[in-house]
Amino acid sequence: MFLWFCYCCTTPLYFSNSFPEKEKLEISSGKLARFADGCAVVQLGDTSVMVTAVSKMKPSPSQFMPLVVDYRQKAAAAGRIPTNYLRRELSSTDKEILTSRVIVHQLFFLFPQILCNLLAVDGVNDPAVLAINGASAALALSDIPWNGPIGAVRVGLIDGEVVVNPTRKEMSSSTLDLVVSGAPRSQIVMLEAAAENVLQQDFCHAIKVGVKHTQQIIQGIQQLAKEQGVAKRTVPKLFTAPEQIVECVSFQFPSFSLEKFPEAECYEIMESFNVVLKEVFRNLVLNEYRRCDGRDLTSLRDITCEVDMFKTLHGSALFQRGQTQVFTDLPFFLIFLSFWVNSMDVCLEMNFPPYATNEIGKITGMNRRELGHGALAEKALKPVIPSEFPFTIRVTSEVLESNGSSSMASACGGSLALMDAGVPISSPVAGVAVGLVSRANSEKNGDIEDYRLLTDILGIEDYHGDMDFKMAGTNKGITALQADIKLPGIPLKIVMEAIQQATVAKREILQIMNKTIAKPRASRKENGPLVENVQVPLTKRARFVGPGGYNLKKLQAETGVTVSQIDEETFSVFAPTPSAMHEAREFITEICKDDQDYQLEFGAIYTATITELRDIGVMVKLYPNMTPVLLHNSQLDQRKDFKKTRKSPYRLSIPFLPNEQVKYFGRDPTDGRMRLSRKVLQSPATTVVKTLSDKSNIVVGGAIPEPASSTS
Repeated sequence: MFLWFCYCCTTPLYFSNSFPEKEKLEISSGKLARFADGCAVVQLGDTSVMVTAVSKMKPSPSQFMPLVVDYRQKAAAAGRIPTNYLRRELSSTDKEILTSRVIVHQLFFLFPQILCNLLAVDGVNDPAVLAINGASAALALSDIPWNGPIGAVRVGLIDGEVVVNPTRKEMSSSTLDLVVSGAPRSQIVMLEAAAENVLQQDFCHAIKVGVKHTQQIIQGIQQLAKEQGVAKRTVPKLFTAPEQIVECVSFQFPSFSLEKFPEAECYEIMESFNVVLKEVFRNLVLNEYRRCDGRDLTSLRDITCEVDMFKTLHGSALFQRGQTQVFTDLPFFLIFLSFWVNSMDVCLEMNFPPYATNEIGKITGMNRRELGHGALAEKALKPVIPSEFPFTIRVTSEVLESNGSSSMASACGGSLALMDAGVPISSPVAGVAVGLVSRANSEKNGDIEDYRLLTDILGIEDYHGDMDFKMAGTNKGITALQADIKLPGIPLKIVMEAIQQATVAKREILQIMNKTIAKPRASRKENGPLVENVQVPLTKRARFVGPGGYNLKKLQAETGVTVSQIDEETFSVFAPTPSAMHEAREFITEICKDDQDYQLEFGAIYTATITELRDIGVMVKLYPNMTPVLLHNSQLDQRKDFKKTRKSPYRLSIPFLPNEQVKYFGRDPTDGRMRLSRKVLQSPATTVVKTLSDKSNIVVGGAIPEPASSTS
């Protein structure tokens, strides 16, 4: 990977590494979006991303400063037009939201607005990592003060070899998809990974390689910012709790009375409590090696597991860890429906209703938090699903109670539900969150001088702690990881210890889960889904499908099955339950029952009963229980003046009788429809007339006999 950093007309800077065959990474600024506080364009190959940063200072009594990150992929960047009805960009896609969250995780200690626009894409290089580096460069080139810069790379593991910033084709054969964001002095800001059961030592090696390459990007951005020389603005002093109230709260905690400060604002009292509470919490961990719920640093909360909660479900489970409770269930779909669920064979959807945290809120569509946590749990489970499994799986995780690490509880509950449904997963999966409480040394550039890692963190430990390190996997290896670090960076040593501590906890959780169900059921449940193939001859396909697909739509609406066509004569019927398949069989049998009571002879003349007049012709039946077929206007009459009025059969001058003679020419080889003609009978050619009421009534030559009534 070569790095090229330039600003306006400055001299390009080049940095090489151990992958000289890779295309160069270029960061430029000074040409586009000059009203923004900072702007950078990052290019790798022919993929370009423009990132802008704008910050507005607003006085607020709160310590919270909002950070808005919006990553958008434009169809025009790939030379395409949006395929929706309006032909324009609509709301953010899941991919855009998840990429925005990745950027937020490493910049959330800031407060500007970051906008990432995809300018061009070559289909080879992934723009997500470019957006992270672009955000870092845009902030470094602006007057917005922050603790950067940072650098990010994507790391793959292909045939046992670590590859930095792999192409899309290379990623298709990679067993690891790891995004590493580093800070100066080889510290880590963020980790996000999906892995196919990668061994711990290989995973740790990939992180180390990624951190090494982030330093080249950081050095380049630092040099670029130094060359531009923009002075950082002075940040207005944030609100701090009054020392007098803090001291009083600390002395009388937790029996402090509000009555002693009648003139104090409510937010001043609340912030004072938060300051004291955070100090008490952190001192308890750092000095006494104890946690607020009485556990030691590496203990898990109480865990209980249940499966087969409801008989009507294909698979279900209830996972309880402390005050975090998750109910998971899953239905099966046909493989082709995977295009409806993010184009995957497994999809996990997480719902986080307000009552899970004893709150009141409006329930709308899936928010970014639910989408991100669900995607993490999905990454954890996907590698253990067999590729040859005949169904698409949609796991639904309903968070009923939440006090820490609901995403990892969803991974555990999803694993239990998969085994309960009889999905032959390769290994059970469990996940756990590890927290961090640290003490910095102000005399050493804020370096961490003391720290404690906490296994299976509570919500308060996430809120007052310095890290939320979520890791999931099997007894063998790692399948997913996400590290949200709330410091400007942590040493690589702490990350390695967190992985080891999470590995120990993961195995302990798997032992508890195995007591409930240790492996997938030998077979799917009795109420599980069924798939059957139905052979429909071409001669019956029109009847099976129905006009405008009416019969198929009715079949699916009444029975709940899904019908898909495999080839010209084969249809696949998917039923969610055996009872639905039984109803579908009866329905199909009734539709396709053989109503060919008579063997029609090619070239013979039959008496047809007219049942309906249409603009394009008339519908006729050759016997009572026959499905009406079309006798087209073009086959009704030989007269030339007839063609002028054939679009309106009600105004035809032909004296239609209830029964008419038609000649049978077999069936169309493409759609199996009967081919009938009336106009050919107006010629004096030799004819053969048959009436199905009397099969012996055959006339050869001569005039056409009087119409005979058609009977069965």
